[in-house]
Amino acid sequence: MYSLLVGCASFVHKSPIVNTSVIEPVADVTPVNFELMGRLSAKDGERGFSGGVRWSHTNADDEIHLFSPFGQIMAQIRRNQDVVLLTTSEQKIYRATSVENLTKQVLGWHLPLLGLQYWVRGMNSPATKSEMDRDMDGRVMVIRQDGWEIAYSSYFPSQLIQSARPRALVLNRRDLKIKLVIDSWEIK
Repeated sequence: MYSLLVGCASFVHKSPIVNTSVIEPVADVTPVNFELMGRLSAKDGERGFSGGVRWSHTNADDEIHLFSPFGQIMAQIRRNQDVVLLTTSEQKIYRATSVENLTKQVLGWHLPLLGLQYWVRGMNSPATKSEMDRDMDGRVMVIRQDGWEIAYSSYFPSQLIQSARPRALVLNRRDLKIKLVIDSWEIK
């Protein structure tokens, strides 16, 4: 009888209180170096990717490895101040000045690296205007910037809400959807 009553109990779901703010571009932001590992899926029309990701970021360069679900390197992306190189699993090397254009050309989907280096940390890019929604605890729920909508569904546990690092985020822009689940972080 007790289990029947518990099963019939109704639960009230409170929707989170959202505080939306518009953030203007700023000139100077302290750079943060980091390394993360996780899982990434991207779908743009008919083309897509699903597998692992390892990303090492400094202010001067980025190195990103995309892995198949079985752990083989599918692509390696290296960016410095002058050039972007993308090496495929067939050892073909492609060169460009923009990560976004190169990944679209070779992989079939844009990787928005300039914004993503901030968005993975739950921040807006300081270069352009953005809108940010926060929950009642101050955690970022959604960022809208440069035509992208970045939604945060999970954070790593932290004593301080402001220092909580995102664990799962979804980026949407037109027909492109990128999901990133971060398994480990290291801020350097």
